[in-house]
This record gives sequence, structure tokens and C-alpha cells, in this order.
Amino acid sequence: MTLAIIGGTGIEQLEGLETVSSHRVDTPYGEPSRAVDEGRLGGARLFFLQRHGSPDAIPPHSINYRANIWALRELGATDIVAINAVGGITPAMATGSLVIPHQLIDYSWGREHTFDEGAGGQLLHIDFTEPYDPELRRALLDAAAAASVDLIVGAVYGVAQGPRLETAAEVDRMERDGCDVVGMTAMPETALARELGLAYASVSMVVNPAAGRSSEPITLEGMRAILSAGAAQVRALIRELVALRYSG
Repeated sequence: MTLAIIGGTGIEQLEGLETVSSHRVDTPYGEPSRAVDEGRLGGARLFFLQRHGSPDAIPPHSINYRANIWALRELGATDIVAINAVGGITPAMATGSLVIPHQLIDYSWGREHTFDEGAGGQLLHIDFTEPYDPELRRALLDAAAAASVDLIVGAVYGVAQGPRLETAAEVDRMERDGCDVVGMTAMPETALARELGLAYASVSMVVNPAAGRSSEPITLEGMRAILSAGAAQVRALIRELVALRYSG
């Protein structure tokens, strides 16, 4: 098994990764967000890709998700842990929390959301009952316990289109639908990984209360402050996951 990490907003590099190579991968779907870093962490080989690019900042609706996932598979990744920044909808999803979602609802539109272009002679009807890989989720929970990292186990991730933030009424609708957090990047990334047979799970960082859940305005500066504070916890979780599942 080989792990790939997809970094989100505020996670520009995977600290501690001893980079040995950087790959520019040509895919049938164009260029990935940026070159994929290959390196070693705790003795294990893994890959890192920043989905928003760097130094560019590709907005969520314009990310070439198909190229990103295809490139990671072509390089040999079998498992993907995605790091997502989200807003907290329900009271349990406090700012600063780390969450391992178990379900999602997709409100995004117009994105290239499948590899199935009708050319293969067979429809690509993946089973998406459980969008996140149960075994990889359990591995993250085991790693969190071993590293003494606090996690919220289970949440429904509502995927907004972006790049604007949501209205309070939209968030109210999401809560009625059963969403616990809202973000912009879980889809189509999750489904594309399933189409290619890759195990996929998310570590979601709650960086702000969702619209209408606080009297304070939502600012990028505030989000980045929370991201910076939570980055050490994410790094500890990833290091422990690598030690338990991918080393040796």
C-alpha cells in the first residue's frame, strides 16, 4: 500500500516529508494542480499534492480533480487521505475540531465529476453507499488514539460550489438535510477516487462556524489562524497513520 496526501487550504507542504522527487504527470485530463511531491516520512514512501496549487490559488470549482486523482494513481498511490477545511454547522462541530466524515451530500454543479465519458462500452456505476473507505477511516481513528489527537468520529459533509461562502439560509437547508459541516472540495474528489479503485478518507478541519452560526463575520484571516493552530495535530495524525499502516 502506498499513501498519498492531498493538502487543502493552509496546508501548502507536508512538514516532515523528505522529498526525493517531484513529478509532472501528463494525464488524459490535463495537468494536475501542481507537481506531485514524492518523499519519505517515517521510513515510508508517500506522495503529496496541494489541490489548490502553489503559489497559485485555484478556486474549488476550477480544480482539475480528474487530473489530480489520475496522477496519484499513475504514480502508484493506493490510498488517499484528503485534508479539507470546513465550516461547522451543528453545535458539536466546534471551530478548531478535527473531523473524520462518514457521509456527504453533494450540492456542487458543473464540475467534471466522472472518468466515464461513454467510450468504454460499459457504464461506470460505482457503489457509493459509503463514500469514504471504512478501513482507511478506522486506520485514521486508530492513529488518532495512538497519537492522542482528539477527533470527532463521523459527520455528514455538505459540498458547496464556492468560491463564495454560503448564505445563512443555505446553511439552514443543509442542516435540515442532515449536514454537520460544509466545505467545497470533497466532491468530485471522493467519487473519482472510488472510480479508480483507490481507498479515500478525509481529515476535515473546522476553521469557522458556518454562515448564520455566529454573530462574527467569516474572514480568510480567521480561517488561516485556525488552520495554523490545527496543523500540528494533523501532522501528528499523519505521522502516526504512516507508522501504523505504511511503514515496514
